[in-house]
Amino acid sequence: MKPLIEKLTLSENTSFVARTYRTPHFEVPWHQHHEYELILILEGGGTAFVGDYIGDFKTGDIFFLGSNLPHTFQKSGDMITSAVVVQFLDSLWGNELLNLPEGVYMKNLLLAAAQGLKIPESYREKMADIIRELENQQRFGRIISLFQCLNMMAESGDYITLSSQTPDANYRIKQAEIDLILQYTNRNFRNKISLREVSAVVNMSVAAFCKYFRRSTKKTYVDYLNEMRIGYACKLLKDTNSSVIEICFESGFNTLANFNKQFLKYKSITPSAFRKKVKHPSTHFAVDYDYRILSEK
Repeated sequence: MKPLIEKLTLSENTSFVARTYRTPHFEVPWHQHHEYELILILEGGGTAFVGDYIGDFKTGDIFFLGSNLPHTFQKSGDMITSAVVVQFLDSLWGNELLNLPEGVYMKNLLLAAAQGLKIPESYREKMADIIRELENQQRFGRIISLFQCLNMMAESGDYITLSSQTPDANYRIKQAEIDLILQYTNRNFRNKISLREVSAVVNMSVAAFCKYFRRSTKKTYVDYLNEMRIGYACKLLKDTNSSVIEICFESGFNTLANFNKQFLKYKSITPSAFRKKVKHPSTHFAVDYDYRILSEK
């Protein structure tokens, strides 16, 4: 399956793309492209994969992704999803704009976007209003609006960095293979998955699969699978009253000891303590339900 958003498709009257994609055109496989990408989620939710990062996405979220950063957004179940997607190339800025004294902070933003950024609530709504209008704007007004969005991010410096790695522009992922792996894992992470089983999905030996997956995601498959399970467990701890041991098995772990160990490794807190934080907002804890695939040392 070829990605639906891979190359910038411009009309003679535009210098960048701003377009709404809705199910089934919202769903694209793991892919990368030269364009920077600004994404406003209009409806739906699911899991975002950006570089070596995995996290939830939901209605109202805004992401800003740099050039050649591998990514995909996988919806939850049969949920309808849609987003305004804005794509532009480095050439939009010309040769001199970013080298002006006033352009330094914008250059820093574009460098930060190489790891993928998520916009916090502090100015997300104001920025979303501008992005919604981009698709229908004409002439220089659309350039001004895009610059307004980027200026908000650059001036505030307030954004969440996603991937722990910057992309390798000389390496091109095999889109079909990694997408099959992600889809298989999303469907089966609550069950036992062996390396032999998942490597068979892409017709690779276990050794070749492990090398390929680590090069593509900067993480071992076992760690990736554990973090998928921990992210799901966080949702259950927040949204249900199931016991910790029930959530342990529902999330795909075979023993409570290993569940507690992995939860502490990736969340730096025990499952019970995490539940207390999210169930008692009066304690004023700020909890981020997104989680990251941390690179091994």
